[in-house]
Amino acid sequence: MSALGPALGQVLLLAALLALTVPVLGRRLALMYLSPRHLRVESAAYRLLRLDPDADQHWRTYALSVLGFSMVGVLGLYALGRLQQHLPLSLGFPALPADGAWNTAVSFVTNTNWQWYSGEAALGHTMQMAGLTVQNFVSAGVGMAVAAALARGLARSGRDGRVGNFWTDLVRGVVRVLLPIALLSALLLVALGAVQNLAEPHAVTTLSGATQEITGGPVASQEAIKQLGTNGGGFYNVNSAHPFENPSPASNLLETYLMLLVPFAMAWAFGHLVRDRRQGGAVVAVMALLLTTSVALLTWAEMAGPGSAPELAGGALEGKEVRFGTAGSALWAAVTTGTSTGAVNAMHDSLTAPGGGIALFNMMLGEISPGGVGSGLYGMLMLAVVTVFLSGLMVGRTPEYVGKRIGQREIVLVAGYVLTTPVLVLVGSAVALTAPAGLAGLQEGGPHGLTEAVYAVTSASNNNGSAFGGLTSGTPFWNTLLGLCMLLGRFVPMVLVLALAGRFAEQHPRPPGAGTLPTHRPLFVTLLAGVALVLVGLTYVPVLVLGPIVESLS
Repeated sequence: MSALGPALGQVLLLAALLALTVPVLGRRLALMYLSPRHLRVESAAYRLLRLDPDADQHWRTYALSVLGFSMVGVLGLYALGRLQQHLPLSLGFPALPADGAWNTAVSFVTNTNWQWYSGEAALGHTMQMAGLTVQNFVSAGVGMAVAAALARGLARSGRDGRVGNFWTDLVRGVVRVLLPIALLSALLLVALGAVQNLAEPHAVTTLSGATQEITGGPVASQEAIKQLGTNGGGFYNVNSAHPFENPSPASNLLETYLMLLVPFAMAWAFGHLVRDRRQGGAVVAVMALLLTTSVALLTWAEMAGPGSAPELAGGALEGKEVRFGTAGSALWAAVTTGTSTGAVNAMHDSLTAPGGGIALFNMMLGEISPGGVGSGLYGMLMLAVVTVFLSGLMVGRTPEYVGKRIGQREIVLVAGYVLTTPVLVLVGSAVALTAPAGLAGLQEGGPHGLTEAVYAVTSASNNNGSAFGGLTSGTPFWNTLLGLCMLLGRFVPMVLVLALAGRFAEQHPRPPGAGTLPTHRPLFVTLLAGVALVLVGLTYVPVLVLGPIVESLS
């Protein structure tokens, strides 16, 4: 109980902070997406880029804007990686290899932030700031924009498939939300001890008399948006376990809070956007229920680690920072995989078998507890449509969600969304585990080796970015495979979401009737959580049994 006491206090403080700030930010987000006014800096950006911010785009145009903007980001970041040795503040680092530059470009543009390299030993300050940090902002803004388009489609009536303006949604999300919160958070992190400078590597003499170079850099600024935008890419190889990124329990709590803030606030904003705050409250409730369950189970798994050493230490301490403790690391692991962040403050490869299985399951769930910035909301809404459709089949009524009918075309789009990621995970894992180049990256065999490979493909396909450290992924095979998984796992679902938004925007809302399923009550919250768990269970149980479950029993 002594070890759980501070951890429970941390959870309660985190819950209190979210309860106070999520409704405020959620309302601000809704007003932002509904407002016809543009800030001066936004108007200047539109004029510079020759964009009409008031144009109401058809969903196809919106989707092409998302894809075009993101592909330009991939090409630009790839070029920075390949030309790094010519950039200022490169610290003497060479260019990234072609396959590594491809993987890194796709990773950061898709909000995955999978890293096959050690940041402090491979990237200079310009690449970190102008490349990675910029993509941390805009990739998060893209996710927020797509979620806003789906909410707008549900709220509109007879709009001929028009779902808003991508450029306006993107610029507002970055300028009005991400930039100011990230700036304040970076200042707080610096005050708590995080590093922020442009210094050259500093040589120090170790206790054994050897010389070691310590790399500083613009760490706090990247750390703030890395967590706020549910990005996850670390400045250092050990990510948020490094004291320069995450110095103390106080900074650890702040960064955990940042991971959860915008995903929950987007769900709260949904209620305002569809003019029924109860709908947003129901989505928040499902997210909170799944997250709480995950935190409880993962904490139990790590605190009750098998063996005499964990029993004497009060928990499984292998791969964890003592300044955060076992319970604090378990909380982080649940949050980082329940969102699409992927940042780590402990090594997930060293989690107990049940703990690693829970982290893997969180990603397989679609990262909806509460998910990524934007992606968590639209992922949950897609499952809400499935829940309403199944409920309608059971009672023989036409299924509707917030007044919009769910017919054959709508459910086909939702089915495509639900199936995309499992296909990528299972096919990608099969390729990795049968190709000699894939097997060469595994450092272990048996159930744990299987879990390492499946975890990597699941992390990439769900745009998470966390990893089991036992996998050597910086090879042409793994860089190419995971890059494809990240690209398809990000943009195929986005296009399907926008197509569904267009279908909803064309419809006129129907008033609720006697056969309408109320989607704001505890019954629906329970049904939605159950549908999410059953869908994942039916899809992934075999691979979970062969991996973490067998390892737990062995």
